[in-house]
Amino acid sequence: MSDRESNGMTGMGQTAATGPADLHLLRTFLAVHRSGSFTAAARLLGLSQPTVTTQIRALERRLGRELFERQARGVVAVPFADALAARVAAPLDELAVVTGDEGAAGAPAARPVRLAGPAELLCLRALPALAPLVAEGVQLRASTGLTDPLLDELRSGQHDLVISTTRPRGRALSAVPLMDEEFVLVAAPVVAERVGGPSSLAAHGPGVLHGLPLITYAEDLPIARRYWRHVFGRRLGCPAAVTVPDLRGVLAVVASGAGFSVLPRYLCAAGLASGALTLLADPEDPPINTAYLVQRPGSAANPHVALVRDSLVRAGLSW
Repeated sequence: MSDRESNGMTGMGQTAATGPADLHLLRTFLAVHRSGSFTAAARLLGLSQPTVTTQIRALERRLGRELFERQARGVVAVPFADALAARVAAPLDELAVVTGDEGAAGAPAARPVRLAGPAELLCLRALPALAPLVAEGVQLRASTGLTDPLLDELRSGQHDLVISTTRPRGRALSAVPLMDEEFVLVAAPVVAERVGGPSSLAAHGPGVLHGLPLITYAEDLPIARRYWRHVFGRRLGCPAAVTVPDLRGVLAVVASGAGFSVLPRYLCAAGLASGALTLLADPEDPPINTAYLVQRPGSAANPHVALVRDSLVRAGLSW
């Protein structure tokens, strides 16, 4: 032990205070630890963000060490803070139940679970899988959008769980694999016939598709560009003819005969089975993207969040 440590000094340049910590400080600490954000904790506690910051700094001075690493988006607990949270969580939660203040410090309370993700994944996979929980009284509030904005909103406390099409970077968020999406190149049969069918593409390459309208969900063609690089080993050179910010809309336009697109196989399964869609290529190694279920680190304040998370992870094994 160094002289600074033996004298009660810390890396913060402060002397650790003696005596028990104020319960309000511990409640605020637990809310920040659980939410991963001063802003989200302030929303949970009904406080201002500066007040939360002041209380965390006061607790750090009292304990004589830092509790969180401040990052551009949210905070990450240091190991000492994780250990402290493990010690105080159960007593504070029990106290909150006794006093009737079950929202304090993010104590467990059955509030709606805020789930966000791509519209088609939510509507066709996630929400149907959660139907049994809804029947048991779990409340859900679903939001749709693109991955990057949704992850930013998760960091700020606007969502409890986000289905993400990419693994988030850094330690501010935790992610578990949820499902793999296989991408397929499809068109309506009438469009496939115009280019000579899948055999023509196999014989002559993707150039046979030039001149056909490309239907996609974004101007930068992320799915189609990835498919072209992975399957054909070249860049995609054609622009989008139609963009729809929902893959179900892209599917509807393609099935109507307007053009071709690259879509997740699960989304096209019914159309391929019925003959409404045709595979334009069937590579041995199709491109696959992993979707993740993401949340802020630590135990969620709402116990139903864990129920929803676990149900989605189990369901994802069969998707």
